[in-house]
Amino acid sequence: MKRRDFLSAALTVSMAPYACADSSASRRAAVVGHTGRGNYGHGLDRVWQLIPEVDIVAVADANKAGLAEELQKLGIDRGYADYRKMLDEIKPEFASVAPRHVDQHHDMALAAIESGVKGLYVEKPFCRTPAEADSLVAAAKERGTKVAVAHRNRYHPALPHIQKMIADGTLGKLLELRGRGLGDRRGGGEDLWVLGCHIMNLIHHFGGMPRSCSGVLLQNGKRVTSKDVQPGNEGLGPLAADEVHARYEMSDGVVAYYDSIANDGTEKNGYCLQIIGSKGIVAIHIDRDPVAHFLPGNPYAISSKANSWIPITSAGLGIREPDPELIKGVHNHRLAVRDLIDAVDENRNPMCDINDGAVTVEMICAVFESHRRHSQAVSFPLSERGNALDRL
Repeated sequence: MKRRDFLSAALTVSMAPYACADSSASRRAAVVGHTGRGNYGHGLDRVWQLIPEVDIVAVADANKAGLAEELQKLGIDRGYADYRKMLDEIKPEFASVAPRHVDQHHDMALAAIESGVKGLYVEKPFCRTPAEADSLVAAAKERGTKVAVAHRNRYHPALPHIQKMIADGTLGKLLELRGRGLGDRRGGGEDLWVLGCHIMNLIHHFGGMPRSCSGVLLQNGKRVTSKDVQPGNEGLGPLAADEVHARYEMSDGVVAYYDSIANDGTEKNGYCLQIIGSKGIVAIHIDRDPVAHFLPGNPYAISSKANSWIPITSAGLGIREPDPELIKGVHNHRLAVRDLIDAVDENRNPMCDINDGAVTVEMICAVFESHRRHSQAVSFPLSERGNALDRL
């Protein structure tokens, strides 16, 4: 989606978050989860209860006790141990692939697409490799399925105001994009996957398509070798590193950086994307309220004048958030799912669609591939579509 189209679409979503396509006709959604293997993500099951015209008609969970608990939570009585059987029998119009464990996403999403689902909402990270993403993109294109990925901050109504600040020169010349991970015990490879995917998604959004990536993975201060690679948590696949450093050249002409260090001492305040311009910095802190702040002034000038960070809200720069309920709709995925429904009805791509999810996965895997090539820059699209840590 081009930036001017995003601005228009995002403002439409923010102005009409409760609009229903056809409140007189009930629409049907199903949920795929797996208790003990990622559960139901950050509310990807209950979000459908926030959409008046949609009924949750069934849920699938291979964990018997978890399924019973989920049925009670959702107030429905139709549950399945096998998600393929559920999708085949129920034929829902919409579905959520909810588990946090990413190793299940490809097969669950593919089954939903092949069952004829019109709109699919998938937990992040989208999948494990570019090859898995290729498979899902091809299947969705063949079936005409609209797929949205749960990078919920992409739907925040503050983002169009940031785009405008870049376009109208408020930030001056755009110098670089700089992202950091959460920097807790997961810092490094796990942080890159689980939380860094949000940063990569925003880098792609503000910087355009990635052209190349160079990166390095470190474990205890030394370059990662095959001896350091272990199965990652949450089904992430082969994983290593307590420290990650990556550099991307983007199609819009800006260079982007990503860094994550385990236990980095920032007390999780470093988890953000900074958009650095010659006249100021915008910092986007994932899932915070306000989500973004602006620090005016030349970021490299020494000044005796103390500048303060100015919040950016749904109403714009320096304006107190006028609609807390709207922002709640970002956090509970309501805006994202509403946009997915509208995308189905209008035959357009969701604001954060399957291609965006695929780019995010490829940006992450590019760090592994560059490291495997002794930190040489690798070009996009990657020629190797798997996880390079398998071949160290």
